[in-house]
Amino acid sequence: MSLLEVQNVSKAFGGIQALNTCSLSVEEGSITGLIGPNGSGKTTLFNVITGYEKVDVGTIRFQSHMITNAKPDKVFRLGIGRTFQLTRIFPRLTVMENMHVAAQREGARALLSRWSSTHEQKRALELLDFVGLTKLKDMPAANLSYGQKKLLEFAFVLIAEPQVILLDEPAGGINPTLIHQLGERIRTLNTQGVTFLVVEHNMEFVMGLCDTVTVMHRGATIAEGTPQDVRANPAVLEAYLGD
Repeated sequence: MSLLEVQNVSKAFGGIQALNTCSLSVEEGSITGLIGPNGSGKTTLFNVITGYEKVDVGTIRFQSHMITNAKPDKVFRLGIGRTFQLTRIFPRLTVMENMHVAAQREGARALLSRWSSTHEQKRALELLDFVGLTKLKDMPAANLSYGQKKLLEFAFVLIAEPQVILLDEPAGGINPTLIHQLGERIRTLNTQGVTFLVVEHNMEFVMGLCDTVTVMHRGATIAEGTPQDVRANPAVLEAYLGD
């Protein structure tokens, strides 16, 4: 069953066609990879799905909801969470204070209020433990390593318990140990029913993690299938080698 459906979406920035009748289907319960050469439109696709950019034409559905050009807050409330290439955390706040903001969903103003429930506070600690940051809960987020900041952003997203999570280059710039740790956490959550769409340049990570891989080139999807099928697809090889 398709949980997230993008149909014939196009998006231009001036004379640059970032998305060109792009279509994508993410099955419920899957870990779907989204790959392609630099500039192929992957992050733009994430942005139009989550409401940070508006599409010119085409439709986007999540479950039974039409979310084409919906605002980010609405997309989030429906159950879609995401991370970003550049982590969006609060560097001057501690790790635990970041989780407080995430739980309250009111931005930095949340720090003026108490935790709305002991359950939320307990859940935040459980998620920090899940991503391996419990011992750093009182550290300013600015002092974390790049990989640890990515793990904090991951926990930040998880506290809202989204049905589907869009990960934008989760393995980019982090060491092999943290990459392995992140992959294990994604697999664990997937067995618990969370669906993932993962944009990533690390081919080993994608091919070892994902059930299905979709390939983009010049704003359009050119292939999809199992990792083995995609590896052997001549159009995929040409897209990468040609660029």
